[in-house]
Amino acid sequence: MTTGSAAAGRRRATVVRAAGPRRLRPWALAGCLVAVIVAVVLGLVLGPIPINTTGALAEILDRLTGLHVRTGLTQVEASIVWQIRAPRVALGLLVGGMLAMSGGAYQGVFRNPLADPYLLGVAAGAGLGATIAIGAGAEGATGPLAWVPIAAFAGALCAVGLTYLLGVRGGERSPATLLLAGIAISSVLTALQTYLQLRQTQTLRDVYSWILGDLSTAGWYEVVLLLPYVVVSGAVLLALRRRLDVLAVGDDEAASLGVDVARTRLVVLAVASLGTAAAVSVSGLIGFVGIIVPHAVRLLGGTSYRSVLPLSFVAGGAFLVLADLVARTVLSPAELPIGVVTAALGGPFFVLILRRRGGMHL
Repeated sequence: MTTGSAAAGRRRATVVRAAGPRRLRPWALAGCLVAVIVAVVLGLVLGPIPINTTGALAEILDRLTGLHVRTGLTQVEASIVWQIRAPRVALGLLVGGMLAMSGGAYQGVFRNPLADPYLLGVAAGAGLGATIAIGAGAEGATGPLAWVPIAAFAGALCAVGLTYLLGVRGGERSPATLLLAGIAISSVLTALQTYLQLRQTQTLRDVYSWILGDLSTAGWYEVVLLLPYVVVSGAVLLALRRRLDVLAVGDDEAASLGVDVARTRLVVLAVASLGTAAAVSVSGLIGFVGIIVPHAVRLLGGTSYRSVLPLSFVAGGAFLVLADLVARTVLSPAELPIGVVTAALGGPFFVLILRRRGGMHL
């Protein structure tokens, strides 16, 4: 009995050492929240038509509280703030936060620093679904009949489902077989998407525009559509963040500590994939967020997933809002695809991290 207790104590100590600091560092959270506030304010006031900062914030306060705050804005400026920029900023916060948190969860499940939310075929499935919808002439649809987001969401879920089915080996889904299954499914779906693009060359511009990402909205519809998925997926992932710390030391050690490894992995991947599918369905395929942000968070807040997941959500939202701000102002009045901006910002950062750490052990 004593020997068993000592062994259990050693296993718990191993988990603690692997996870790093247990508690969320207040200064790291404060820094991320400041970044969000700065990103939101800049997103509201900067653009082809500059808006007074005080007036923009007063307009948001008036809309949210109904206190009839005097804003000093013209009717056109008020409409720009509330109908165009505010929903775009809100969508950036949700999409960026969901992609970053899902990326952190994927990295925890696979114990691989290069894992990202698109690993199990979400991107390929969403791209194929969007290509089919755009080819059918649905790119101009809005409101409840916005078939491109619906088709992208359905395609992403189907791709992940196929990956799960193909990744079954001996009744179990190991990380290695899931990775290989995701690569196989992504290759097949990407090939199908390329074939459709060659058959429907008149839609190539619209397809590539969607693939490279876009946070432009038709108002608050996309935000309302995405919000429930982000809330549910985020809540489940945060509830499982302690188990991800345990998984970090290996499946055998986690099982010896009472964690159902297979079930935990399945739930985390399913929930993260659901949130990612919902995010890309309204924004397109925005790369690097799910890889870069969790790495940056680990540098600031430690490696424990009790810190990585919540900080990734906050920092991911700020990062994407700022990236979108660059995308819509650097060539104003034209816009860059936001995926180009995230790649331009994320690629050098990733190379810097690799050089500082002298490579990563995968």
